[in-house]
Amino acid sequence: MKSIFTCLAVFFLSASVFAEVSSTEKNALIKLYKNTKGAQWTNKWDLKSPVSTWYGVEVKNDKVTAIKLINNNLVGELPAEIGDLTALEVLNLFRNDISGNLPATLGNLKSLTKLNVAFNKISGSLPETLGNASQLKSIELHMNRLTGVLPTAIGSLANLETLSLFNNEIEGTIPTSYYQLKSLKVLLLNSNKLTGKLEKEVSNLSSLETLSLFENKMDGQVPFDLEKLKNLKEMNISYNMFNGFVTKNLAKLDTLNMTMVNEQGVATTLKVNIDKNSAFAADE
Repeated sequence: MKSIFTCLAVFFLSASVFAEVSSTEKNALIKLYKNTKGAQWTNKWDLKSPVSTWYGVEVKNDKVTAIKLINNNLVGELPAEIGDLTALEVLNLFRNDISGNLPATLGNLKSLTKLNVAFNKISGSLPETLGNASQLKSIELHMNRLTGVLPTAIGSLANLETLSLFNNEIEGTIPTSYYQLKSLKVLLLNSNKLTGKLEKEVSNLSSLETLSLFENKMDGQVPFDLEKLKNLKEMNISYNMFNGFVTKNLAKLDTLNMTMVNEQGVATTLKVNIDKNSAFAADE
């Protein structure tokens, strides 16, 4: 009798450990593997083994909840089928050789909290559908080849804490919807081709700790309202075309002391407002 119970225990343990995901999810993973030349990955998958044993794949309750294939020599494009992994919480493909557009089906991932495809060769525009992945806390897509404009829908991601898109070729203005991201702590948009003004509504970003707009083509007055961001610890908005006066506090906060590029392409430092009667006087 004891041996029977032992056998049953081993059986149920094995069934739990090697529980299989649905055919739809498995097919999505296989599509990812084949699209990105899985046979050449640094850490390959044995497609004949249970999905739960595949490198970088995490499974919970028979659902794929995470894919972590950092620096694993993925070469190729992400398949649309990745949107079939509806329980996915983490997609981390940092530092690979992934190219092509981000699939619009990423918006199907309603449980996704972390998206990291930084240091790849992603091109094209960011899909507007990213705004449908409502649980996103972190979007890291820096060091790619992204073009187009910033999707307005990202401004609807109420839980977003990190938006890192630096070193791409993104154009246009910062959508007004982004100024409503109350949970945002890190905003890195430097080294793109952004134009337009930094609106005074930036003061709505009450959780913001780091702001980097360095090396874009933004212009207009630097809003004094930046001083209302009491959690702001790091800022670099230099090497734009901002003009006018700034306060001493803002000049000190900026890494390069508000060094801007004027219409002649010459680097100049913005003048500090020393009017003690100003509501935003230098030593206020």
